[in-house]
Amino acid sequence: MAEMETQQPAKKVVLPEQFRKAKILVVDDNATNVMVMERLLKSAGYENVFSETDSRKVVDRYLWEDFDLILLDIRMPHLDGHQVMAQLKEVAPKNDYVPILILTAQTDVETRQKAIEGGARDFITKPFERHETLNRIYNMLDVRLMHNELRDQNVILEEKVRERTHEIEDTRLQIVRRLGRAAEFRDNETGMHVIRMSHACSYVAKAAGLSEADCELILTAAPMHDIGKIGIPDNILLKPGKLTAEEWDIMKTHSQIGADLLSGHHSELLETAQSIALTHHEKWDGGGYPNGLAGEDIPLFGRITAICDVFDALTSDRPYKKAWPVEDAVAEIKNMSGRHFDPSLVPHFLDILPKILETNEKFTDKEE
Repeated sequence: MAEMETQQPAKKVVLPEQFRKAKILVVDDNATNVMVMERLLKSAGYENVFSETDSRKVVDRYLWEDFDLILLDIRMPHLDGHQVMAQLKEVAPKNDYVPILILTAQTDVETRQKAIEGGARDFITKPFERHETLNRIYNMLDVRLMHNELRDQNVILEEKVRERTHEIEDTRLQIVRRLGRAAEFRDNETGMHVIRMSHACSYVAKAAGLSEADCELILTAAPMHDIGKIGIPDNILLKPGKLTAEEWDIMKTHSQIGADLLSGHHSELLETAQSIALTHHEKWDGGGYPNGLAGEDIPLFGRITAICDVFDALTSDRPYKKAWPVEDAVAEIKNMSGRHFDPSLVPHFLDILPKILETNEKFTDKEE
């Protein structure tokens, strides 16, 4: 490169700090050429100038250092400049701007076209002129640094969007849970039932092989399963004794009331919550309500909720009963498999029962 340099002086420019700190790699198999270019760059104010005479090491160095500019010779042993660019293209992060400035004595169109197609951004023709060379280097670094700034801004914006989305999702979940608890408060002093059973639903769903998205969906939607209770008169909902046939008919309407309250919106969450509210009292053998559905005609989320809802109701104090011991509730779940409950889901429920009991300890009716 020494033989390429003309003696025309370059105008002294004070580089901005981000330019002075930019990492520049000079790749040329000729050590003298490398030394001349390093001297030129450092005299212009660039502080992080590196060099490599073995083209086979360029990719590893790029991955290690993430250079802001690569000055690359074309004719080199082992790997020529075109092959080096091909390797860089393979390893560069998606949508990254890899600034490669070609140093070449070849001026034919074919060589330049091949270099551009390979990823070159600009050329310096040997013998080079100092002022032009430094201007081209500055301009390429300017683009690289603007790219980095835009990339960093996008990362910050994406993180803010993720944080905001998480905040919205968390707020939505809290609203849904509180709506469910609002109905539950009418016959349960703390309303923690909806939190316990919704976690249980997500555990059963996962054990049954449902996707993470579906497990999250049932966790969010299940708390609204009994929201229709707000339409049931207190003298029936809170009656300490056995309901009459007429009172029982009124009590059963809470499924349809809940479905009606949740209807009219096409979000996946509310459609799922509506389905659960309507079907979680249906029974596998067709003896449930409100529509007497049987078997797999009952939506899967409704079948999962049925098991978890009954288990938590059995093991909780209510105005009309005392809590059952866990062993008795488990025996009842097993006994009702194939009649009340989907027989394929009951084993999954039993498998994750320890996890359900552990969660229930965190959300007792005595302490929120």
